[in-house]
Amino acid sequence: MDAIVIAGGIPLPQDPLYPHTRGNSKALLDIAGKPMVQWVLDALSDAKSVENVILIGLSPKSGVTCKKPLHFLSNQGRMLNNIVTGVEKSQEIDPQNDYVMIVSSDIPGIKAEMIDWLAETCMQTRDDLYYGVVPREVMEARYPNSKRTWTRLKGLEVCGADVNIAHVNMAHEHLDTWEQLIGNRKNPFMQARVIGLDTLVQLIFRQLTIEDIVERVMSRIGIRGRAIIWGYAEAGMDVDKPHQLEIMRADLAQQGKDSAS
Repeated sequence: MDAIVIAGGIPLPQDPLYPHTRGNSKALLDIAGKPMVQWVLDALSDAKSVENVILIGLSPKSGVTCKKPLHFLSNQGRMLNNIVTGVEKSQEIDPQNDYVMIVSSDIPGIKAEMIDWLAETCMQTRDDLYYGVVPREVMEARYPNSKRTWTRLKGLEVCGADVNIAHVNMAHEHLDTWEQLIGNRKNPFMQARVIGLDTLVQLIFRQLTIEDIVERVMSRIGIRGRAIIWGYAEAGMDVDKPHQLEIMRADLAQQGKDSAS
């Protein structure tokens, strides 16, 4: 399938990462000698499940590269518009494509084998949307000081993964609901309000399982979906704050030393 990499973010002065970016692209932050997005592109380069890469928010002038055919598209201003534009490009490349992988540019720890695991796991069924989550114990075992935002469910605490798979039809259906859900992607309680007040109340009191959440979201939108529970913390270790930037710089620098020795 094709991978759509979202790299349009430019932190504003009130953003915690602004002192590091100073009006430049977040995706180009240096991490262990490479732009952050280059780590993601390297993983996609070696992933057997990826055919084309569509990079949104950067131009060829950025200097980033990929072993797979790389298509640059300009930032469309909003996350949903970027996804829709990426899907349209994938359909232009090959109208027979049914699924796309949507990848954030700020998960530099992701590896090719993790990308392939996701594609293989998802394609065991033919659903409309596959949304990944990382359990707290998985994240904290790999990155003890990540300080993620956790959604507390019945018997499980999770954060969202930043690699997901969707059917191409999703780019043209239920866009108003998607706009609200994507706009509140960092706030699970606001997302629950979009689904319904009863869901919000039950989420507050930790009465919902991950299966309950999926069923309610999919029923609200009118699609079939699956929750994908990751065993790899890297999919949820996005760089949103300075301490997370430093964690990934140290981690990937150490990986470089280990591979060189």
